[in-house]
Amino acid sequence: MPRRSRRRAYPSDLTDLQWSAIASMMPDATPGGRPRKAAKREIVAAILHLLRAGCAWRLLPHDSPPWQAVHHHFRRWQREGVWPRVHHAPVPADQK
Repeated sequence: MPRRSRRRAYPSDLTDLQWSAIASMMPDATPGGRPRKAAKREIVAAILHLLRAGCAWRLLPHDSPPWQAVHHHFRRWQREGVWPRVHHAPVPADQK
């Protein structure tokens, strides 16, 4: 899914190549649950921003998805073992 054009890029954002390497590892919304309002890439971008900046959940930038949604997905993906798979996945280096 393409990035929202209005959102300013952050140093913690993944490149398109990096995102394509992990996108399939990020679970889809739960069937029968509430529809996801934010794209998975935006949720991951907010999580990476939080981890890099070392800020509190409530201090995520205003152009990020709501902090409650980001926290929910972070914890859900943590319980489901997504982060170790993503962490150990080979991510291609950026083309310069």
